[in-house]
Amino acid sequence: MFQNNHIDQWSSHWPWIFQYQEDRPLLFTQFYFWIFLCLVLLFYGLFYKRKTGRSIYLFIISLFFYYKSGGYFFSLLIISILTDYIAGYQVYRSKQKSTRRFYLIASLCVNLGLLAYFKYAYFIADTFQTLTGHPMEVTNLLALWTNRLTGSHFNVDAIVLPVGISFYTFQSISYTVDVYRGKIKPVSNFFDFAFYVSFFPQLVAGPIVRAAHFLPQVYAKYKLTIQQMGHALFLIMNGLIKKVLISDTIAIHFVDRVFDAPMAHTGFQNLMALYGYSLQIYCDFSGYTDMAIGVALLFGFRLPINFNSPYKAMNLTDFWRRWHISLSSWLRDYLYISLGGNRKGRFRMGFNIMATMLLGGLWHGANLKFIIWGGLHGLGLLIQKGLQSIFSQHKKSNGFRKFVSIFITFHVVTLLWLIFRADSLRSATIMFKQVLFDFNFNLVPEIVYAYRYVLVLIVIGYLIHWLPSRLKEWYRGVYIKWPIIIKAILFILLFFVLYQVKSTEFQPFIYFRF
Repeated sequence: MFQNNHIDQWSSHWPWIFQYQEDRPLLFTQFYFWIFLCLVLLFYGLFYKRKTGRSIYLFIISLFFYYKSGGYFFSLLIISILTDYIAGYQVYRSKQKSTRRFYLIASLCVNLGLLAYFKYAYFIADTFQTLTGHPMEVTNLLALWTNRLTGSHFNVDAIVLPVGISFYTFQSISYTVDVYRGKIKPVSNFFDFAFYVSFFPQLVAGPIVRAAHFLPQVYAKYKLTIQQMGHALFLIMNGLIKKVLISDTIAIHFVDRVFDAPMAHTGFQNLMALYGYSLQIYCDFSGYTDMAIGVALLFGFRLPINFNSPYKAMNLTDFWRRWHISLSSWLRDYLYISLGGNRKGRFRMGFNIMATMLLGGLWHGANLKFIIWGGLHGLGLLIQKGLQSIFSQHKKSNGFRKFVSIFITFHVVTLLWLIFRADSLRSATIMFKQVLFDFNFNLVPEIVYAYRYVLVLIVIGYLIHWLPSRLKEWYRGVYIKWPIIIKAILFILLFFVLYQVKSTEFQPFIYFRF
């Protein structure tokens, strides 16, 4: 009797373990992800000394992770992998420039075609209808073909954005382009390349890793010192604090409420929500990449830094050197420089900046507000460069000038986040008008008291962000030097505390939507 009940109980859990459930994706903030990670690391001990075996093992694990995070869209990931593995090899072995260019263009067409279809189909259809007056019907061809081949019943009337497609598409494209430019040689082993593109810690939200940075690590021996393990645990803890304690808390209890109904809140509340969102999106996205870098380090792989205290930036150029570094550097190297960069005069440089920022905005989503957001950042960069050419540049800024520069840059960036976050341009306009014309100074003390815990958390978050880098390096170094048992106990205690305060409402990472 006990045996039958045990089997029935196991069979009831079996579908959940091996099937994709949209409401239970395998994400860093879910407790069962860490169980999954412990099991993966446990069996990793059988493969880590064998380079090919390690690549195959982690490729399979990454496919499973992607399936649990995004469903059957892992087939698109495989298409990108096969396309660029073949294209890279053919580009390298072809002697004629026209043939090499053909395979490069083929790679771009497949990758960008998939990205455009799944991310911009509705945007293109709506734009076509607006311009011509004729409706354009959109059909989920992948679901249609899958239904015909397998007899499944996927909805063909709606196109769902695959998780991480914006990230792994750009990563895969960079490989083929770098082979074409002669910067790297193609990967001979298919599984090494497949592992590079699909490595699960950074697969769905970056950082976007270049082949020149990652592939040498694939061929290197596994190495993880006690200090590196401590660094990995610190990054994971730091990321969980940013995401679970700061970002999710201020989003659920304040920011989302205001953005959902700006007219129902005073101008002061709208302004505080905007400051809150500026911190929320930073803690959410940088928290993910901290955890991704930490998890990757446990497997012996070092991912590039993706954020460097962006709200300490002294101008917009500096901001984009600090924010989403892997994307901004990708856009610079593969788009801005390809368009001519600053080599063809001031007018052409201005055009290239605007084109890069507009496309960078479009990368974030198929919506006019993202294009406007990118365009305004481009305009800000042009104004900055114009002012720099007019006024002499001081070799060394004093403390006051530095403070003013950081203050202005932070508020420009924060104001532009309003367009990025608002549900629509109309909603963004309403919030802006609320701040200007309905501030209600007399209600400020009452509002501060009512939201005192959230507002204190926002202040603490910003204070930590603006701490001197040397102080941050100091307390990170202190943690790394502690005995492993102390580090483990602190990690477990923090883990327990965070999951006690964690909201039961599912909070996906913001950049999963892009």
